[in-house]
Amino acid sequence: MVKLRKSKERGYADHGWLKSYHSFSFAGYYDPKYMGWGNLRVINEDCIEAGTGFGKHSHRNMEIISYVLSGELAHQDSMGNIKGIPPGDIQLMSAGRGVTHSEFNHAEGRKTHFLQIWIEPNVQEIPPSYAQKTIPAAEKRGLLRLVASPHGENGSVIIHADAKVYAGLFDGNETIILKLNPSRKTYVHLIRGELEVNGRKISTGDALLLEHESQIRITQGNKAEVLVFDLTA
Repeated sequence: MVKLRKSKERGYADHGWLKSYHSFSFAGYYDPKYMGWGNLRVINEDCIEAGTGFGKHSHRNMEIISYVLSGELAHQDSMGNIKGIPPGDIQLMSAGRGVTHSEFNHAEGRKTHFLQIWIEPNVQEIPPSYAQKTIPAAEKRGLLRLVASPHGENGSVIIHADAKVYAGLFDGNETIILKLNPSRKTYVHLIRGELEVNGRKISTGDALLLEHESQIRITQGNKAEVLVFDLTA
């Protein structure tokens, strides 16, 4: 089964300083058909105006990934981390038994555009932790580069969840096939550009929800950047 979710079908919120598209029910957006997919609970595409951001707030028992597309995200948390997250980095914060953090755009005259992703952990009440890694574009070119996994394979960040996250860049005839476990779920989120996945053409912001599939075949990209999630059923 492969289900297409068009970009325009996502929830949308305009707070002035923040414009956000919600792939799943979040805050004021509620759709009982889209409460998550497997253990993936949130994909918010956020655009933060210069000089603004999310003040201090807390999380618990959630794996939170930030994937910056343009600008830079300034992160500060109760573990003592003060970091800048540029495009090309993947940042993972394991909230565990509780963490407080803030996220801001300090760049003058520039917006920060990023994805905020929440995945349910498979362990509860662990000490909170932080990881950040630069993934060069060359490692994603025409490939699905593993960027987050339970055991840190291939230099990915370690996520405390039964999930794997891949990132890829595709143009033209660049093609990759990823074998899937049909008993699990897969989620494909096209960050930008155009792409063909299992014969279906998708565009910026579109997503595919897959289950009972044995593989995905990605090809015919046009300036495409994509994330693929291997998830629990």
